[in-house]
Amino acid sequence: MRQILLLILVFFATSWVARKLRQAQAQARTGQGAGREAGPGAGAQGYRGAAHAGGAQPLPEPMVRCAECGVHAPKGDAVVAGGEYFCSAEHAQRHAARTNDRGTR
Repeated sequence: MRQILLLILVFFATSWVARKLRQAQAQARTGQGAGREAGPGAGAQGYRGAAHAGGAQPLPEPMVRCAECGVHAPKGDAVVAGGEYFCSAEHAQRHAARTNDRGTR
């Protein structure tokens, strides 16, 4: 039982130290570490806040699902046919041929 408690204590201690190191690195990158006052909530910005301080980053491109095989592809790279998205032109043609075969039966 004592060993389990010791492992839990070590885990929390290392996670706390890692978080403090990330905060210090983020402050050093943004140049805020030198003239900053220490007070309540001084480290509240943390690692995530430093990423947003540099300006707005563009959002990742949305992914769409191929109607033929189910693979997800970036919307900009996807082929649009018949109002559906496909990962390649070959899959768009295969899907169109399959739906045409169903319509003739």
